[in-house]
Amino acid sequence: MSRPRLLASIAGALALLAGQLAFAGSATAVPGPGAGHPAAGTAYPADSLRALGARTGLRIGTAINADELGANEEYTQIAAEQFSSVTAENAMKWAEVEAVRGVYTWEKADQLVAFAKKNRQLVRGHTLLWHNQLPAWLSSDGYTTTLSDAEVKAALKKHIFAQVRHFKGDIWQWDVVNEAFDDNGEPRQTIWYKAWGGTGYIADAFRWAHQADPKALLFYNDYNLEFTGPKSNAVYELVKSLKAQRVPIHGVGFQGHLSTQYGYPDLQNNLERFAALGQKVALTEVDVRTFTKPEAVNEPVNPLASYAQESYWSRTLKACLAVRACISFTPWGFGDSYSWVPGWFDDPQEGAALIYDEQLNPKGQYYVLQQDLALAAGAPRR
Repeated sequence: MSRPRLLASIAGALALLAGQLAFAGSATAVPGPGAGHPAAGTAYPADSLRALGARTGLRIGTAINADELGANEEYTQIAAEQFSSVTAENAMKWAEVEAVRGVYTWEKADQLVAFAKKNRQLVRGHTLLWHNQLPAWLSSDGYTTTLSDAEVKAALKKHIFAQVRHFKGDIWQWDVVNEAFDDNGEPRQTIWYKAWGGTGYIADAFRWAHQADPKALLFYNDYNLEFTGPKSNAVYELVKSLKAQRVPIHGVGFQGHLSTQYGYPDLQNNLERFAALGQKVALTEVDVRTFTKPEAVNEPVNPLASYAQESYWSRTLKACLAVRACISFTPWGFGDSYSWVPGWFDDPQEGAALIYDEQLNPKGQYYVLQQDLALAAGAPRR
């Protein structure tokens, strides 16, 4: 380790220790809904990400695999202790809740909400409208359907009202519309786009969600918004247009799926420009992948890759901390063995994207987030 890096690590460790000693006792109380500050409730570790985040007013979340809750004791404990908000990884997607038309199965999603209530966590609902993971009766690919345009419109309206009303009062943020634009900035030609003859479905989806639960924060969510370019510019213009139409959109979710093979994005600038439109912003699905060994999909090929990953995690959290309108920071899961990355980015193989390893041991990325939150505690957010 170089001398500057060693000195920085020592300084960071001392600052983290000082921050931890500022807590009374070895645990603090779980922040209550909407607060971001400790309140009476279940205890959790004083040096946990959620405790440190509470001191900055930032919710630290994670995506949850509902099948692991209760079944995997260590997974369940980490999910409860380390995070102050949770996102349904799959349990609230349309294919899960209405695989058979007109038959709703809320059990897994209800269990997640109950877990969150027990542990005084807020819930991000994900997602009401997406072109992926749709039930087969609606569409096999998100771009074609056997239903008429009128039937597609009716199905979407019914779905949004049914789901949002079912969870009314339990959801902090809804990802109302997910990934409506291609990387070139053009609208995806989905069944929704075709049924409405344009992007008018987006405004309708937000209006219906707001009618179903007027108190929930409603977000547009997408990837690659972190980079200034055709997609982020298109979404920026969309938000401006929705605001001009008085559509109830409250926030923009930056997914934050990053890779060490690409340069770091101008994230803070993009957070700030959406915030300037009167929007709340959030990092909603953060992971940082790197090239990994084919025989060990969560072991980087380059031993120095972990330093690049730690840097990307740190810079992403700091960008959120620097923008007062950034209200939550959510990794897309926490253990490498549950990550979607190796199964999707397999040519060439990428992985090792999360903050815990396959055995659910915290990695360097975890400690970087812990240190950054400790250093940010007490500093005013702009």
